[in-house]
Amino acid sequence: MPTTSDIIALARLYAFVDTAYLNGRSPAEVVRQLCAGGVDLIQLRSKKGSIDKVAQLADEILPITQQANIPLIINDHLDIAHSCGAPICHLGFEDFFDSGYRHVSELPSPVSAAQQPLIGLSTHAPAQALQCIEAGADYIAIGPIYPTATKPTAKPVTLDYVRWASQNVSIPWFAIGGITLQNLDEVLAAGAKRICVVSSILNQTDVAKACEQFKNRLPCLPRSS
Repeated sequence: MPTTSDIIALARLYAFVDTAYLNGRSPAEVVRQLCAGGVDLIQLRSKKGSIDKVAQLADEILPITQQANIPLIINDHLDIAHSCGAPICHLGFEDFFDSGYRHVSELPSPVSAAQQPLIGLSTHAPAQALQCIEAGADYIAIGPIYPTATKPTAKPVTLDYVRWASQNVSIPWFAIGGITLQNLDEVLAAGAKRICVVSSILNQTDVAKACEQFKNRLPCLPRSS
């Protein structure tokens, strides 16, 4: 059975169950469609949901992702990742470093250290990427590449950051932000091998088919990548 680290290393398509994009569907149904479409990682994101609601959603969808052997990532809430047993937690760059942390080993731990989630961190510039690598992040997100309604106030980092990352980042990294089937080729040409996709998947009627369309165009990764 591959470890969560093994799965991250080979992951190509990182998808989301984002409560802002459910469009009347149940989170569980969206997760089932994401799994059916062949995604490698799924993040639960609920920017406006209460902590109790996020915890409830995590408990609801974690069994589905576990059955599919797809790691569930909890966005923002490390305590919820601890309580539900999710294998990964994703934190914003400012949320992590402005809280006084300098290394992921400083984060609060559950009762059993063996249950400590792996940590992903967001980055928006090369200096931040280097800082996150030094901090022991298990993977980083690089973006937003393009303007995106998911984060409307964020300034795009452009493909220049992707080109830099392809030459300078050795841990797994994912390009994120405004990636569509129409601009995917230029993201890949800039050096990305792994991508995160939110609205271009969740806004489709057939979520599983949308996942397949992205996944089929992504290069396979060697085990050393």
